[in-house]
Amino acid sequence: VFHTLEAHAPDLRDVSPAKMLNCPAIGAVADPTLGRVLVKGEPGNDIIPDLAPLPGEHLIYKPGKGAFFNTTLAARLYELGVSHLVVTGVTTEVCVQTTLREAADRGFVCLLVSDATESYFPEFKAAVLKVRPRLSRAS
Repeated sequence: VFHTLEAHAPDLRDVSPAKMLNCPAIGAVADPTLGRVLVKGEPGNDIIPDLAPLPGEHLIYKPGKGAFFNTTLAARLYELGVSHLVVTGVTTEVCVQTTLREAADRGFVCLLVSDATESYFPEFKAAVLKVRPRLSRAS
């Protein structure tokens, strides 16, 4: 099992200018109890305890929306001989869909578990599920 978490280096060296332009809150403090937005190690940038990786599971920090961009995920999956992925997560129309596309580009067969993914906007999730057969196998 691989978990992913969008998180950036504390000095923000891994945030592209375009990403910062589109999301200027990265690195800012919106809520003092949560720390800096999308910064690795900050209290608000973590997996909730109920879903935290168990012993033997892996956590991949990702600087982008997809789980493969600038991460070791593909190499680790190839080393393990993995050919099929079961994909879950949030947000359906951003991180999940991007990860599905990246995985397909790398030759993985994907299964999207529609009941284990969510969006802020139900219509956005519905749109991804509508095109899902082009990205993955049906769940």
